[in-house]
Amino acid sequence: MLWQDDDPIIEENPPQICIDVAFSIDCPSLPFDHAYALSQAIQRVLLWFEDEIYAGLHLIRVAESGNGWQRPDTTTLYLSHRTKLILRIPQHRLADVQILTDQVLNIQGHTLRIIGKGMEKALLKMPVLFARHIIAEETQTEDDFLRTAIDQLGKIGVSCRKALCGKTNYIKTPTANLFTRSLMLADLSPEDSITLQQEGLGMGRKMGCGLFVPHKDIKALDDDQQKK
Repeated sequence: MLWQDDDPIIEENPPQICIDVAFSIDCPSLPFDHAYALSQAIQRVLLWFEDEIYAGLHLIRVAESGNGWQRPDTTTLYLSHRTKLILRIPQHRLADVQILTDQVLNIQGHTLRIIGKGMEKALLKMPVLFARHIIAEETQTEDDFLRTAIDQLGKIGVSCRKALCGKTNYIKTPTANLFTRSLMLADLSPEDSITLQQEGLGMGRKMGCGLFVPHKDIKALDDDQQKK
């Protein structure tokens, strides 16, 4: 864990290169580990997706317990009618991504039907961001993982003041089982927040890895640290 309490430096906001696009879907269930299969299905429709460095896939998820740090122990996700398929794409691909409208994808025997056009969602300048999957070395300790993450953040110009590891997981592909850790960062400046959401962290963003989303305020965790 990294926890520094100095006053953050306020910086100007950068231009937004990326946006999220959310599609309504009809899909009763998916395999819990659907990252590879869903990524491949999308790439068969969006022929540019694999080569577009800013393109990424938000894995589909259902309600979790423990403020997002725990998940049900199951092999199948049962989706509600409110569940969305969300892609992160560069702004200039907004028209191109609409080809997904009304497509039917086969995800390991589960049918996912995309309903209507995707809705644009601008990235938010939030001080707390959360990534559910950052590809890591399984032999790394949490402290080693954080040191590696902080080094990677520095290379994209993001200053890390507060960081906290969460759950570990595996993402299966035909060639390997990718070990991942979740990561929360807090006290980010507006500029760093947007930069990190656009750049991501590490590899695998086409399978939902390295992508950050806004998270609820970390004040409760901050208070716990001050009591120790």
